[in-house]
This record gives sequence, C-alpha cells and structure tokens, in this order.
Amino acid sequence: MVRSSAVLLALVSLVAAKPLATRRWDDFEVKHAWTEAPKGWKYHGPAPADHVLDMRISLKQDRLEDLITALYEVSDPAHHKYGQHLSKADVEALVAPHSDSVDLVDSWLSEHGVSIADVQRLNGGSWLSIPITVEQASRMMNATYSLYQHEPSNEYVVRTMSYSLPSVLHPHVGVITPTTYFSTMRSMRATSHLQPQVPPIDNDIGLSAKLVDPVSLATVPSSCASTITPTCLRALYNSSTYVPKATDVNKLGVAGYLSEFANDADLQTFFGKFRTDAVGATFQHVQVNGGANNQNDPGVEANLDIQYTEGMSFPTPNIYYSTGGSPPFTPDGNTPTNTNEPYLDWLNFIIAQTTVPQTFTTSYGDDEQTVPLDYATEVCNLFAQLGARGSSIMFSSGDDGVGGGTCLTNDGTNTKRFQPNFPASCPFVTTVGATTRINPEVAVSFSGGGFSNYFAQPSYQTSAVSTFLTKLGSTNSGQFNKTGRAYPDVAAQGEGFQVVVGGRTESVAGTSASSPTFAGVIALLNDFRLSQGKSALGFLNPILYSSGIAGFNDITSGSNPGCGTNGFTAGAGWDPVTGLGTPDFGKLQALIG
Repeated sequence: MVRSSAVLLALVSLVAAKPLATRRWDDFEVKHAWTEAPKGWKYHGPAPADHVLDMRISLKQDRLEDLITALYEVSDPAHHKYGQHLSKADVEALVAPHSDSVDLVDSWLSEHGVSIADVQRLNGGSWLSIPITVEQASRMMNATYSLYQHEPSNEYVVRTMSYSLPSVLHPHVGVITPTTYFSTMRSMRATSHLQPQVPPIDNDIGLSAKLVDPVSLATVPSSCASTITPTCLRALYNSSTYVPKATDVNKLGVAGYLSEFANDADLQTFFGKFRTDAVGATFQHVQVNGGANNQNDPGVEANLDIQYTEGMSFPTPNIYYSTGGSPPFTPDGNTPTNTNEPYLDWLNFIIAQTTVPQTFTTSYGDDEQTVPLDYATEVCNLFAQLGARGSSIMFSSGDDGVGGGTCLTNDGTNTKRFQPNFPASCPFVTTVGATTRINPEVAVSFSGGGFSNYFAQPSYQTSAVSTFLTKLGSTNSGQFNKTGRAYPDVAAQGEGFQVVVGGRTESVAGTSASSPTFAGVIALLNDFRLSQGKSALGFLNPILYSSGIAGFNDITSGSNPGCGTNGFTAGAGWDPVTGLGTPDFGKLQALIG
C-alpha cells in the first residue's frame, strides 16, 4: 500500500510538472515596446512567417561590475594598475554568463524547437547567434513581426513594435535583436555634409613648405580659417614635428558603415595634394560581414575618415573596417534576407580578435531615444570591453546641436526636449565635438552636445560638469537631464575639410571630420608611449578629465542651438558644445605621454 501511494504521488507530480513548465514559458513580461513606429519608419505589411532572422541574444554577464571596475583601474593615472590592460581571455572570463543563465536560456530555446547545436556562442558565451524564423521568434517572444519601410532610404526591414520574455528569463537576458531597434546599416545617420559654398583648393604645397620650420610660424596661416587640410590641423594641434616611431605595433582603426568604403586612388590623389610625404602609403581594408569595397563608388564619409586619419597619423598603419550586413530586405522577393543592425557585427568581430588597434574612430550615430535602452546598454558595455583591452574609442558627437527636427519625445507624451545622440552618450567612449575658425577657434553651431537620458554621469567628469551647471543656472531648465552622462568630451575642427572623392576635391563639414582628426592626435600619443616602452592610453576619459585637462585649448565662444532654443554656450572650462577643448599634442605628450 505504501508503495502504491508512492507511485501515485510520483504520477501526480509528473502530471503537474508539464503544465507548470508550459506556464513558465508563457508567463510573458514586456522587455521593450514602442508607442509608435520610430521617426522615418512606416508599416508596410506582415512579415513572412518563414523569413529567417539572425537572432542575437545577450546573456547577462556574471561579473560585469568587475569588468567596469577593472576598466577604471587600468584607465586611472592615479591607480597602481594604470595601463595594465586586460587580455581577450581576461575580458571573456569577466563577461561570461553564469551557468544558470546558460542552462535556462538553452532550455527555453529547446522548448521552442531550436537545436542547441545550431547556437553560435560569441564573446565568452555572453552573446548567442541563432537562425530563427519569424514564426518561431513571434512565439518565443509574444511578438508581432512586420515589414517596415524607411522612407528616406527606401529600405525595408523586419521588426516588431514590442517583444516580451518569460518572466523567469528577464534577470538573465540583456537584449534580443532584431526586435525593436529600427536603425539599420543604411538608415543610420552619418555626421558629415558637403559644403558647396566653400570653394575647394587645389593643394596646400606652399603652406606645407612653410611648415618645414614650424617654429617660424607665429600663427596658423589665415587660409586655415576657411579651408582645412592636414597641414592646417598639424599646425593647429601642434603635431607637425612629431615623427611616429612605433609603427610596427601601433595601429589606428576606422569603423565604417552605410555600405561605404574608402578609395585607394582618392587617397593617393589626396596625398599628392595635401600630404606629399605620404604618397604611396596605403591602408588595410577589412570587410566585416559582407562590407563593400568595389572601389567604383567611394563614399564621402569613408574617404573623409581615412584621408584625415592617415593625414594626421602617417606613417602609422591604418585599417578601414567596411561593415556590411545581409542585403536589404526585398518586400516582394522570393528569398528575402535579413538586414542586420549597426554596431553589433563590427563589435563582435573586433572583440573576437586576439589583438586590436590602440585607437578607433567612428562617425555615425542615432538619436538616443530611437535606440531601445536594452540595446544601447549592451552595446555600450561592449565598448567598455574594448577599452579594458587598451583601445581608445572616439565617436563624433552629432551634427544637430542639442537636437534636430521637432525634438519631441517618443514616449507618447510628445514633450519637446533636447535630444542626445548615441553612441556619443555612452560613458565608455570619447565623444568629439566641432570647432571652426582660427585665432581663436570657436564652437561650430552644429556641434552635438548635451546630456544622456539613459546613462548616469560618470565620476570622471562630475567636477567639470558641476562647474558648468553652476554657471548655467536655470537656463534650459527642464530641457535636459542634469544627472546624465555629459558630452562631448573634446573637440576638433569640423568645417571646410578638403576631401578627394572620385578624383575631385570637395569641401566637407561635420563632427565626422572632428572625430578622425582627434583620433589622429591620440594615435600619435599612443605611438610616443609605445616607443617609450609604455602601454597605450586605452580608455581616455579618466585621464583627459584629470591630468590631461591642461593639454587642451579651451574654446570659450560659440553655441549649439537646436530644438527651438539657443542650446548651450561654450565658455571657460568644460561645456556641452566643445567639451574640454581642442588638443595640443605637445602639451599632451608632456602630460600623459
């Protein structure tokens, strides 16, 4: 009788277990949802059920706080671990997910018919990549995938307005994509624009000859007030006499998107016009996930980036990463393919490398509010990993001042507020604003700057930002988040850049010009440190806001209007228009080199 009761009890437990397991996976809680489609996108129709998504799942890193702590330790010049950057294996050990997270997510995938053998595990297992059909993804995340059209670029993507996860998964999953982040490789915003009103110049050979003895130049030549070349920048930022020595180890990387590539012939033409000692120098092309490099139709953005990183850092080896993605979705095609999102392909590729360049620059971004918080957080944490490994990462601050367009929030309230940019607002990158003119430089009106609504203000900038806020008083009160990560951190010239595109010289403006310029200065500082047997600078912000402050030219005039306001105004000390100012290589070399 006892044995029969035991068997009956076991059967009851077994019967009860199945519905409990089912309810566990059906107990949905919203992970992220939009109240309306992001600006520029409109609903086109339902997504085909058999369309295959390249699903990426970020598992919560078990020791993320330890990684952030390590990042600040190796980046703080006052810490005894300064410069002791982590290896790829060190970082992977810190970001690896807990075994409970792995087991739970694997169980969830298996429950929905996903073969665990098909799961690709990246970055220490913290990211999963899996081919999933729309029908599977819809069931797994209680989502409704649809086809959306981006009207400005006429691009189509498969996305959902909301997605949910079983409640038990929320503590274990950071983000799943593609879901609610609508930006794509081609719809993201470049931070540059042509200036047809600025007549291009044929060359600056006469100016370059004068700089053979730069000591004789009391001031930067007046021509640099309207047209910028590497000669102007090297004179302005005091780097014209420095000759790189550590070219066997030091590298500068340019991250490119929008299906653009940098043109080899245009670079040689550019050298012939504006940096004759570099004629014949080349750069390495790296194509990430089908990135373009057909050399037939070069991009203004890509050529601007590589011509000025090379122009500033020659003969430092440069690498241009042309990041693609799957071909655009064809709404009526028989074999539709997925369009991947920005940043993840490039970041996963770079982080997988055993060694990485010491300096990076990227000239793209989006309005922060158009990037789901979960996505922005996970991408920002990936930049922290690169910083911990010893890379300095520059991003342009954006070309809309404190915000472009209507500046209305997309939370359903349609409140007018300043609109920060992402990844410029990530606290683990160095964000570069723009200046114009010379003697003195002033802030350019489009220089993106402000305060994040996603990321808290990091301690490295608290003193500088609080000083600015005290002086600001009640101006723009309620328009921005006073406790958010403030940017830009620094600035550089951003107008009248002479860029060769298709053999012709064009005048180009934007913080897209400022970021590669500043990155060139940092590459030279890294070269000096490496040539002295020291480590690369790595994550810059802690040292820039401390011992590096005296190495900048403070920009004290100009503003960045937007959102129907005058925006912020540049002044003494840090400000959200030009940051700490523009670099003086010689001073920085003495201070932090």
